[in-house]
Amino acid sequence: MTERPLILVTNDDGIDSPGLHAAATALVDLGDLLIVAPKTQRTSAGRSFLPVHDKAIYSAEIPLNSGPHLAYSAEVSPAQAVQLALLELAKRPIDLCISGLNYGENVGSGVTISGTVGAALEAACSGIPALAVSLETPQEYHYSHSTDIDFYVAAYFTQQFARQVLNDGLPPGVDFLKIDIPAGATPQTPWRVGRVSRQRYYQALPSGRTRLDEQKAISYRVHVNPNGLEPDSDIHILTVDRMVSVVPMTIDLTAPVPLEELAQFFNGTG
Repeated sequence: MTERPLILVTNDDGIDSPGLHAAATALVDLGDLLIVAPKTQRTSAGRSFLPVHDKAIYSAEIPLNSGPHLAYSAEVSPAQAVQLALLELAKRPIDLCISGLNYGENVGSGVTISGTVGAALEAACSGIPALAVSLETPQEYHYSHSTDIDFYVAAYFTQQFARQVLNDGLPPGVDFLKIDIPAGATPQTPWRVGRVSRQRYYQALPSGRTRLDEQKAISYRVHVNPNGLEPDSDIHILTVDRMVSVVPMTIDLTAPVPLEELAQFFNGTG
């Protein structure tokens, strides 16, 4: 009998996130699930490797339509959760990693801040195809586990793309996909392939402190500048076209320039 694919499901919102549970529910028919997530909220952790003081791995149960499913959590970042899955929990090779479903869209040049993207990047660096899936939500939900957010449509697109990647793999040169679903989308909402915008979507704001010892934090807001916004970018596809944004991403961060010409430039011979 052919073994079912092994799918790693993780996130940055933590083991108790309804978004994680929705992703697992959408994927359970596609393969065997290994669910490993941070024990607590790790939004904006990027691909960081945090100092870990509590080194235990905790068992948990995730509610699926078919009943409770065994899961694991630890006081780690999303990328570290992927490492735990690979090194200590997976009994066979992982075929696909799903990171999400995230409260809040991850678009624009700040995507490396995202723990959702960071987990997918960590999986990709170990040769595992991955999807980082996020749902556009109001800012007040970004650090929440609110049940006000309906992940049904995000789960639908997660299942569709996961099924295709399991069947066909990713195209050559693509290490993982970043998928962002607009609020109000339906299963009939079109999707479009694009690139990461060079604009910064989440704009940092000063804390407003009047003394250095005030306990205030730098905040942020969503800011889209229509001037110079690339028509094929994830920001444009999500916020202007109101379509599902699908961005092929690579672990190769090298600038796409002719290397010989660059060498000549710095040698002063160009």
